[in-house]
Amino acid sequence: MNDRPTQRAIKIGNATIGLIGFDTAINRICRDTELDEDTALERLFASVSEENYIPPGSTGLYREALRREIRKQRGEKVESGPGLAIRILGPGCVSCNKLNTLVIEALQRLGIAADVEQVHELDEIWRYGVTQTPALIINEQVMSSGRMPSPFQVEEWLKEGLTG
Repeated sequence: MNDRPTQRAIKIGNATIGLIGFDTAINRICRDTELDEDTALERLFASVSEENYIPPGSTGLYREALRREIRKQRGEKVESGPGLAIRILGPGCVSCNKLNTLVIEALQRLGIAADVEQVHELDEIWRYGVTQTPALIINEQVMSSGRMPSPFQVEEWLKEGLTG
């Protein structure tokens, strides 16, 4: 049996970073509803720093990302930032890979750059409320789940995601 805390990938600056023990820490800290956001952020940053290396020049980016995750955990609306953040949720099956290819081809046709990430971990998939895969998430909004959208529909969603 593995006693090591699980890793969770979050967006920090322009990179997606896996943080060990993140889920345990954020759940523990956000359970205390009396904590103001700044105190929760300091406690989360300290906890994450114990398990993970944080480059000295990146502490601001980490704090910003952790603040965003605290807000999400508390059910607040969170801006996804400039550009498109695309997540393809699923176990890595043929349909999931086909959806990934469909999205990349649509991005190329439209000449759009985006952060595309495939998410395979069930805990992460369930955080989006998704029970059927493949699922397509654009800027933290579930666009489709359990079916393969048409190339035209994907292009329309990508255009909408840019305009916000």
